[in-house]
Amino acid sequence: MDKVIIYTDGACSGNPGPGGWGAVLLWQDKVKEISGSEDNTTNQRMEVTAIIKALECLKRPCDVIVYTDSQYVVGVMTQGWKRRANLDLLEKLDRLCQVHRVEFKWVRGHNGNKYNELANKLAQEAIRK
Repeated sequence: MDKVIIYTDGACSGNPGPGGWGAVLLWQDKVKEISGSEDNTTNQRMEVTAIIKALECLKRPCDVIVYTDSQYVVGVMTQGWKRRANLDLLEKLDRLCQVHRVEFKWVRGHNGNKYNELANKLAQEAIRK
């Protein structure tokens, strides 16, 4: 299986409010940037959406490491945190995790990590579009 590294971030102007998400996909020597926005959403929904949209870009099953600064995502997906909100998105993410072998890793946000910073920039720019 191909190995893909994904950095994601979600952002919201107000919570709820206009939101954006960004993702950077790294495969071999290629870098792909994607982003999008929603009019009325929450930060957590944007964090999960970024991962979903990134995984949906993959054309075949892959070994994936997702780096996110969302403790919420890591807690829900790896530590058994109770699912009380965003159930529609988490179900979609669960289905994608059955297609791909996904490992979730937390990275400290706004701490100089090149690709985390880029994902954040993409999410922020998406809000303004």
